[in-house]
Amino acid sequence: MIVEITNYYARAGQAEAVLAQRRHASDVRARLGLPAGRIFTKLEGAGPDVRWECAFETRAAYDADMARRAASSEFADTRKTMHTLLEKFERHLQQEVAP
Repeated sequence: MIVEITNYYARAGQAEAVLAQRRHASDVRARLGLPAGRIFTKLEGAGPDVRWECAFETRAAYDADMARRAASSEFADTRKTMHTLLEKFERHLQQEVAP
């Protein structure tokens, strides 16, 4: 199992706009036939204002997902807009390991 995690650190006063844009990106993913993923918001403490994650059965499935996003001008526009709202963006790719 592969998990993509993206962390969004909003510019001052932009946390709600970042959440709205992440929801829009998830809608675009769904229209592209990709899983919408899960969205989280910060309750307290340090860390990103918004976090998104999506699980993939294999690395090949993740790579195919990334290729589909890269081929979409609508998704590219979504990314461009998101980056105008952010102080910092992180993408992490992790794999599940046996206990």
